[in-house]
Amino acid sequence: MTQPTIRKPFMDVLSGQRQAVPPIWMMRQAGRYLPEYRELRAKAGGFLDLCFTPEFAAEVTLQPIRRFKFDAAIIFSDILVVPYALGRSVRFEAGEGPRLDPLDTPDKIATLAAAADGSKFAPVYEALRRVRAELDQSIALIGFCGAPWTVATYMVAGQGTPDQAPARMLAYRHPDAFARIIDTLVESSITYLTGQLAAGADVLQIFDTWAGVLPPREFERWSIEPTRRIVEGVRKKVAGARIIGFPRGAGAMLPAYVERTGVDAVSIDWAAEPTLIRDRVQNRVAVQGNLDPLVLIAGGAALDRAVDDVLANYAAGRLIFNLGHGIQPETPISHVEQMIRRVRDRQR
Repeated sequence: MTQPTIRKPFMDVLSGQRQAVPPIWMMRQAGRYLPEYRELRAKAGGFLDLCFTPEFAAEVTLQPIRRFKFDAAIIFSDILVVPYALGRSVRFEAGEGPRLDPLDTPDKIATLAAAADGSKFAPVYEALRRVRAELDQSIALIGFCGAPWTVATYMVAGQGTPDQAPARMLAYRHPDAFARIIDTLVESSITYLTGQLAAGADVLQIFDTWAGVLPPREFERWSIEPTRRIVEGVRKKVAGARIIGFPRGAGAMLPAYVERTGVDAVSIDWAAEPTLIRDRVQNRVAVQGNLDPLVLIAGGAALDRAVDDVLANYAAGRLIFNLGHGIQPETPISHVEQMIRRVRDRQR
């Protein structure tokens, strides 16, 4: 007998089907706000040890699914896996975030490897296979990478900065050298993402966390165009691959981003203007977002109102309920439960 097809509400939205109850997940849903994560992190040691030990990465990925029964799991990893595979030194210092050896001159950029070492991606692929084997078939599995612009900002400065000025200055002063970083990241990201699909991911997300610091001309060159090339490159290898873009802070540039990149959905931050999104973005693709992570910390009536606002603004169309960025470590678990109830109960 033919086995019945198991539907994934998350994937249905990406395929063009609005859901009466929007599927829900949270960026950074596997992380420090969960006691079970903190316990495993202490056992694993360093952050990269957690990312590159498939058993640990799979367990962390599944923890929020067991607790909250989200409609999607996102593999536990980091956007700096690609620079690591390109031979760059990547380390995480407690309380200070990532540190890399800066690529801040054309001469240093000339030392960048031409292609990633694919063996460095193997632990991520193995973690995906482990999660897929255990994950309920109705729950989507998300793979991801950092967008070339955002990853390049860390590679140039060697760390995060308030406005990523080092990368912006390098791109102005030495655009050809900076383009070499971008081109290398585009090709390596295509390889990495197609490998994630082969390992069991249903959908991919491209995180461009620092897109919002770019003026329009630079946004088109360094955010839109590299993302378009990745989407096109992945789909040449995996026809019909579903891809979500997240150009955080893009604002009025979102319609152009959606039109030019070819993504199936776009994640929006909490400052997005609802009319613009409904009239010029959600009429083309699914929208994911956009609860303020701080109101999730606040809880209470403020959280209920904010959830209701997201639903009022976007639930009439294709919506994946999410935050406008990642969940904060100090978020109470009870507030996450309150948010989920508000989304699911009010829409039934």
